[in-house]
Amino acid sequence: VQLQASGGGLVQAGDSLRLSCAASGRRLIGYTVGWFRQAPGKEREFVAAVRWNGNKYYADSVKGRFTISRDNAENPGFLQMNSLKPEDTAVYYCAAGAASLPIRPFARYDHWGRGTLVTVSS
Repeated sequence: VQLQASGGGLVQAGDSLRLSCAASGRRLIGYTVGWFRQAPGKEREFVAAVRWNGNKYYADSVKGRFTISRDNAENPGFLQMNSLKPEDTAVYYCAAGAASLPIRPFARYDHWGRGTLVTVSS
């Protein structure tokens, strides 16, 4: 499975962006889909995830501002990001893994794609 995140860009603080995650090679039926981000000089960190059963999880730093969704068809995942802050600036990656995997450790996800850069100016 190959994943590709898209939708990043340069925005101002307070703006919104919607990231998409496309999959090729296999439909992600039964998978958990997660979003991670990595800012320059920092570790990759968990942002949000959605299990196949629809349960959603968020990092405290984005709760109430970001919404993860999936349509369980061709597009495994979306991340709606509202009220963006400069500290949200990072490369955002989508990932997929087993249905019951631990949500937060990025090492537990089997499939990754190229990220998309989100830059939020103050």
